[in-house]
Amino acid sequence: MKNEILKKKTKSQNKQLQAISFLRIIAEKNRLKILQLLHDKEKCVCEIWRYLDIPQNLASHHLKALSDFGLIQKRKEGLKVFYSLDKNNLEKNLDLLKKIFKC
Repeated sequence: MKNEILKKKTKSQNKQLQAISFLRIIAEKNRLKILQLLHDKEKCVCEIWRYLDIPQNLASHHLKALSDFGLIQKRKEGLKVFYSLDKNNLEKNLDLLKKIFKC
């Protein structure tokens, strides 16, 4: 019985930590703008940093954070790198928030 309670508590804590990490990633304004920009279709990194009006290296930093978390995917075409939303992973994180808040 005690092990079951500990497993439930740990599972609940893991969900909370995942939600916290997700919220930290999307709370940064440029990252949220990137997610919004990629909503409809993939974009080249050159389009993204110009849209954000920030230096390319800073845009790349935000793209890496989003990619590391699994919210976006990238593909190379020649010298260009294109980014798109990983809608499945985004949905998983949004569903997790719904479960935590019981929506």
